[in-house]
Amino acid sequence: MTTLEAYTKAFTDTFGITDEEAKNLKFQDIKAWDSVGHMGLISAIEEAFDIMMETDDIIDLSSFEKGKEILKRYDVEIK
Repeated sequence: MTTLEAYTKAFTDTFGITDEEAKNLKFQDIKAWDSVGHMGLISAIEEAFDIMMETDDIIDLSSFEKGKEILKRYDVEIK
């Protein structure tokens, strides 16, 4: 599984959406991505990449694209 597939899977599994829906997703675009859903997503991402995200990064992760930028700080290149 590529890093992009693992990252996308975190979104699709957490929110019950398709890969295509995940690619353009932003915080609160869907009802499932509320504060509780956000923490579920963070947990799924941390587990997928064996990382522990900093609080500021957790708060800053506001879209699928922004998450890819944030993960670079943890030496995770999404491709």
